[in-house]
Amino acid sequence: MPDQPAVPQPTHDPLTLDESNAWGRAFGAALAPGSVVALHGELGAGKTTLVRAICEGLGVSDPDAVTSPTFALLHEYDVADGVVVHADLYRLKSSGELAQFGWDELLARARATLVEWPERATEWMPDATLHVQLQHVPNQPNVRRIRVIE
Repeated sequence: MPDQPAVPQPTHDPLTLDESNAWGRAFGAALAPGSVVALHGELGAGKTTLVRAICEGLGVSDPDAVTSPTFALLHEYDVADGVVVHADLYRLKSSGELAQFGWDELLARARATLVEWPERATEWMPDATLHVQLQHVPNQPNVRRIRVIE
């Protein structure tokens, strides 16, 4: 995995939906080739919404096509310099299923890999994985706390 340049941290806390999307685009644009990003948060915390913004920052031409791969486990999106792999491991029955998908090969060829529910397969996440934590803000449905752990 390549050295990761500094990625932007949220400038304040909490963030509105528009601010979260703007931050996600900046975050995606700053990701080094080969980056793996693990997105943590409760169901409905906005992981897929943030993935859509990150994909836009990475150069996915139609960010509206970015949807949750909950049932397929994996989606791939073309960008100028490769593909973005989007994994949702919520329905993973065992972490060994990732071997069937050729996980290591996916990581090796991806421009970036974005993983929802990474705690279902922690042993498959590279050491240099960037972790992004999303949290609901009580009584504010369109506001999130976002924290990057490098």
